[in-house]
Amino acid sequence: MFDKVLIANRGEIALRIQRACKELGVATVAVHSTADADAMHVRLADESVCIGAAPAKDSYLNIPQIVAACEITGADAVHPGYGFLAENARFAEILEEHDITFIGPSAEHVRLMGNKIEAKDTARKLGIPVVPGSDGPVTDLKQAKRLAREIGYPVLVKAAAGGGGRGMKVAPTETELEVAISTARSESKAAFGDDTLYLEKYLMKPRHIEVQVLADGLGNAIHLGERDCSLQRRHQKLWEEAPSPALNQSERETIGATVAKAMQDLRYRGVGTVEFLYEGGEFFFIEMNTRLQVEHTVTEMITGLDLVIEQIRIAAGAPLSLRQEDIRFNGHAIECRINAENARTFRPSPGTITHFHTPGGLGVRVDSGAYAGYTIPPYYDSLIAKLIVHARTRNECLMRLKRALGEFVVDGVETTIPLFISLIGEPDIVDGNYDIHWLEKHLAEG
Repeated sequence: MFDKVLIANRGEIALRIQRACKELGVATVAVHSTADADAMHVRLADESVCIGAAPAKDSYLNIPQIVAACEITGADAVHPGYGFLAENARFAEILEEHDITFIGPSAEHVRLMGNKIEAKDTARKLGIPVVPGSDGPVTDLKQAKRLAREIGYPVLVKAAAGGGGRGMKVAPTETELEVAISTARSESKAAFGDDTLYLEKYLMKPRHIEVQVLADGLGNAIHLGERDCSLQRRHQKLWEEAPSPALNQSERETIGATVAKAMQDLRYRGVGTVEFLYEGGEFFFIEMNTRLQVEHTVTEMITGLDLVIEQIRIAAGAPLSLRQEDIRFNGHAIECRINAENARTFRPSPGTITHFHTPGGLGVRVDSGAYAGYTIPPYYDSLIAKLIVHARTRNECLMRLKRALGEFVVDGVETTIPLFISLIGEPDIVDGNYDIHWLEKHLAEG
């Protein structure tokens, strides 16, 4: 096991990793920007190092400063959390060059799955079903038009290096295709420094289903069930639940076994999430995230496993301690992302939290780095807290979520709590009858 882990992240995920380390008896190092000097993850770490100014490029994305912090503190491993450098293959390589363990997959697998075209091709070879689309990059408009006619409109133009909905545009007809390509290319170049694009069939009413996997790089891999992340705005997830209300037992067992077998054949190491669009009883691979997901919490609630502890154990060289038959799924869990945003316009609302009270009781979990008096900086993601509830059934879970949201107090900034309170009363939500377009349509009609 490691002696000291540096956590190359901030906020609630930094705290989440600290807690796992403490339960393993591992010392922690928090890194922080000047804007996060008073953050909770800094206060609770065994050691802390300021690595730069407020902008992420000067601090949380500053690889030399993070490596220097490891050397100063004697950290022998780095946990990247999610976002920032979590899926940066070069960062993983640099750590290895300095004899520091990257708590995650190999740099090879991070790089492979980070390119959407290569990831799709790899998934196909591993026996994972994929969305119909181009076999490689789209290089010009003439080629794009030919491919789009073969695939069938509407088509989705996507950035090969993309994520979070950036560099992704829908072309309903050939007339709109040129504008979609131009816009996606510009966005992708600005966001990722890479304007490579590809095309996929645009599914009309799909669910977003993702399968959590755990593998040790030694040829052992298991799945931990699926999550339904279909309630989204601009491709950003807001509400996640497990298990999915859309799948039957046969479907979840089949796709879970398919993904676990693929990760075993790939000799993947660590936690990972294979994401699909699901429509008409079929699954279509869209990407794999080679890191911990924001919504890993709902999987923890229904399995009783600590995914971060498992992740650290595997990175330290331990084989999987569990077999597929050891995994037991219990009840239902839902996560709501409480953001510092206006509940209708989603305009960011940075500022100082004047009052902060989290809900409690049976089956209620809150992951947050916020507190009364904490100032939310304008430089980073607007996530304040994750509210996760667990109950025996989905209906009980919805009632528990309603109760917990009613107890949650965050004053001083606007939050998305009112949005979630309103969603619980919607018949489609109660019935589990929604797709990835549902929320945006609901907001437009509201």
